[in-house]
Amino acid sequence: MNIAMLIAGGSGQRMNQDIPKQFINVNDKPVIVYTLEAFQRHPNIDAIEVVCLEGWREILKAYAKQFNITKLRWITEGGENGQASICNGIKILKENCDMQDMVLIHDAIRPMVSQEIISDCISKCNRYGSAITVIPCVEAVLYSENHVKAEETIDRSALMRTQTPQAFYLSKLLWAHEEAKSRGIMNSVATCTLMIELGEQVHFSTGSEKNIKLTTTDDIEIFKALLQSKKDEWLK
Repeated sequence: MNIAMLIAGGSGQRMNQDIPKQFINVNDKPVIVYTLEAFQRHPNIDAIEVVCLEGWREILKAYAKQFNITKLRWITEGGENGQASICNGIKILKENCDMQDMVLIHDAIRPMVSQEIISDCISKCNRYGSAITVIPCVEAVLYSENHVKAEETIDRSALMRTQTPQAFYLSKLLWAHEEAKSRGIMNSVATCTLMIELGEQVHFSTGSEKNIKLTTTDDIEIFKALLQSKKDEWLK
């Protein structure tokens, strides 16, 4: 079984909005619903779990019913950070799934994830046991300790920018979170960084510049433009 785990535990402070960013309405539809629909649509996704911000469970259930998200099976509450939220999600899957089921961990605020990205992530994880969605780094990168000036560059040809989904088998994720706890690793930035901190190797799958993470109000404007671009393509 292939399971999409959507991480929707953030409060959206950088948006400066009263409503969490994953529940902001764009064109009369909440951001998280766009993301849910992408995994609902994919033929190789069997079930969806959402790790949700406290107090939003019933609202999420109502949206799933309204927009016919039939693959949504589990909703659990987020933790104090991303690593803790994923750990909460894994605990639910441990009780309900097989250890060899594949889990695609995805930011709920990446609503433009394509069917091709999901397919390649599943394919690469089947082949290698892990799949981190990435894109090449095309910008010049400067190293700065004070965010005011820089005297050092970093070779961009050796850098990859990570996105989600990030896929692993459930058994591997359980091991990683138990091992992290025993080593005192409590706030790794992402699943890929956690694995590397534990000495593991991760493999890449293909991402896209369109697979944006909605972190600021500028990102919402880009998302709206991408949705309009998609409509224009349908009109041709």
